Amino acid sequence: MTAKNPVLTALDADLSVRVLNQIPTPVMAVDKDFKIVFMNEAGCSLLGLPLGEITQYKCSELMNSLHCGTPECRMNQAMQSGARATARNEVNIDGRAVPIEYTAAPLKDEAGNIIGGVEYVIDITSRVRDEQKLREQSRTIMEISTPAISLWEGIVVLPVVGVVDSMRAQQMMNTMLAKIKETSSKIIILDIQGVAAVDTAVANHLIKITKATKLMGCRCLISGISPAVAETLVQLGIDLGDVATNATLKDSLGDAFELLHYEVRKTK
Repeated sequence: MTAKNPVLTALDADLSVRVLNQIPTPVMAVDKDFKIVFMNEAGCSLLGLPLGEITQYKCSELMNSLHCGTPECRMNQAMQSGARATARNEVNIDGRAVPIEYTAAPLKDEAGNIIGGVEYVIDITSRVRDEQKLREQSRTIMEISTPAISLWEGIVVLPVVGVVDSMRAQQMMNTMLAKIKETSSKIIILDIQGVAAVDTAVANHLIKITKATKLMGCRCLISGISPAVAETLVQLGIDLGDVATNATLKDSLGDAFELLHYEVRKTK
């Protein structure tokens, strides 16, 4: 008589199987050689195969996931460590890539010996799609909130409104450098009149931005320095170095004209 697989013994209670088949997401059990010994009805439906055929394969042969056969395989990690492991992954079903989140746990016999592993899978296609939309919306909002405007030939202005954090500062720098390359501008005016508060972190971001533009052969002027901002910078002991600053955009534009040797005249 052929000895019964210990993994099947651990799962062959009718109630347990009925419960697993009610779960609307794939649940799979494998032995220590990764051969599938159980798949609930949701898993069989996903693979489009009956359980009797599924149990002839190793899990990697049917799932074709990015983690299969690699150290990232959470099923292998669970059986090796004896602890649960969760990760995002992507399986390939009939040529269709499906993003998933899966959790693997060691399967033990009555004596506590690890005899295989159990895994359940959640299809996160909708979640991934929503996350992608949020990223695109966030990027669009960031681009809208940080527009680089060609104000004059050779002069670009970047009005900044709101909070300047590390991510925003990086976006500002990318926008400015791209605009400098596109327009071959020699002067860029960073107008911070709409920035509610300036602290050490914001000042450091501004200094980094001015240094980056200088490497592109462009002079950066900062306008919109209000009395409150000026007082804060002095109290914090922040030195903006040789960065030219002005209270208004008009004053910075006047400085830009002088630096570029432009002359504005009234017509009759």
